[in-house]
Amino acid sequence: MDVSVECQGRMNKAFVNCQMEEPAEPSPWECEAYERYVHLQQLRKMWDAKWWPGWRNEAVVKPALQALEMSFRFISSILCDSRAYVDKQEWVRRLESLVNGQLELISMICEGDKEAPTIQLAVSSGVLGTGAAQEVWQRPGALPVVSRSSEESLLPRLASWKRAEDLVARVRLAIECHMQRVPFTLGLGEPNLAGKPILDYDTVCRPSNVYALKHPSQGNNAEDSTLATAHQILEAWLRVADALVARIHEKVAAPMGANDAARDSWTVERIWRLLMDTVNLLLLVDPDDFLRLKQQLGANGSGAPAGAYCLRSRALRNVTKGCRDLRHLVPKVVGVDADPKGGPRLQEAVMSIFHSHGIPRGGGGAGTVHLLQSLQAIEAAVKRFFFSYQQLVIVVMGSVEMKGASYRGGTAADALSQIYTDPPYFPSVDGAKTFLGDYWHYTHQNSLSLDVCGVHSEGSMNRVDSFADADKIKGA
Repeated sequence: MDVSVECQGRMNKAFVNCQMEEPAEPSPWECEAYERYVHLQQLRKMWDAKWWPGWRNEAVVKPALQALEMSFRFISSILCDSRAYVDKQEWVRRLESLVNGQLELISMICEGDKEAPTIQLAVSSGVLGTGAAQEVWQRPGALPVVSRSSEESLLPRLASWKRAEDLVARVRLAIECHMQRVPFTLGLGEPNLAGKPILDYDTVCRPSNVYALKHPSQGNNAEDSTLATAHQILEAWLRVADALVARIHEKVAAPMGANDAARDSWTVERIWRLLMDTVNLLLLVDPDDFLRLKQQLGANGSGAPAGAYCLRSRALRNVTKGCRDLRHLVPKVVGVDADPKGGPRLQEAVMSIFHSHGIPRGGGGAGTVHLLQSLQAIEAAVKRFFFSYQQLVIVVMGSVEMKGASYRGGTAADALSQIYTDPPYFPSVDGAKTFLGDYWHYTHQNSLSLDVCGVHSEGSMNRVDSFADADKIKGA
């Protein structure tokens, strides 16, 4: 492909100053205080336990379901909140949206999973065995088909609350819709019209253990439980993201694994969006109660949730670093080693893939393009999360909290902006798109020039013919 010197120069400029600094780290005692606050040690014990050695998806499904159960607990806490000045209607809307987002992610993770521990639908002889069993349907002349729902989950219990009936009905319909692509369903009271096997939800999720980790409110401040639950959900999904990032590395190393790796990459990108929705729940906290809680936590040595508070999560920093390190996969994905002298070999190969829609890459096909696109989408989601978190802190606690708080030699704003103002994680992909854009720009300009020249030439010929005809008329 012929390119101009100007295009080459613009592409090379895209790779200047691509070195990234590591995010600022809080002190160890701040991280330990945060982990005690969200009961992270107990959560990790549940996540690390391997109950089904033959189930490869256990490491991602289990924390995802536990985050879903924490959301049900969150809903129950909001509905039971006795404060008259709380905007319960907006809280319920946002929590329902959060639940729907989690259900969508769970369906993406479980799609094609045939190893999950499930319970087959039972056929009843007219007697329901337990309180968790319910008749699903009955065909004419046949015995009724009986489904089983969770006995420990909070969702079936919320269904018995008058004020939560509509919400639970919508959530169950959402489960039915999202799990259509999955070989099983969750067993939380959804219709299960397809009669699919039911996940052994109580054994996988252990809702009772999750509920036992509910954070007790300090000083009769309901926002204490709100803050802790939101960060427990955050930590659970960070655990899922960490496992998926490791899986992306494995699939890229496998032959013809680009399509599978791309699917996991898009899932990671959606998880970052879900994390942003989770922390943005704190936009609804009561200002007076929350700022009082901030001082209480600081006085108790638990680490005040101020400034760059999110960086106290080791999991968040590790997943952020893991997403940045995905840039090392680009040479494997493209099949071309990076030039140690800094030459444009890699970006030219990426541009060739984009220009040909992935066809020449030895059978990789469009999956290679999809993977590169999804990796850049992860980068955008990471930076968007930290920028959004900075705005969240400003809204909840005031701009001075972000701009004036000393944070290991700088402000909290400096610590966060360092992340979302990083240079491109994938400079070869970024440069390839810049280069490809320039190629089409000059191609378009050249085609316009040729068209204009053609019009001028045709007009000149027409004028010559007209002059010749005029001379003939005069001669006559």
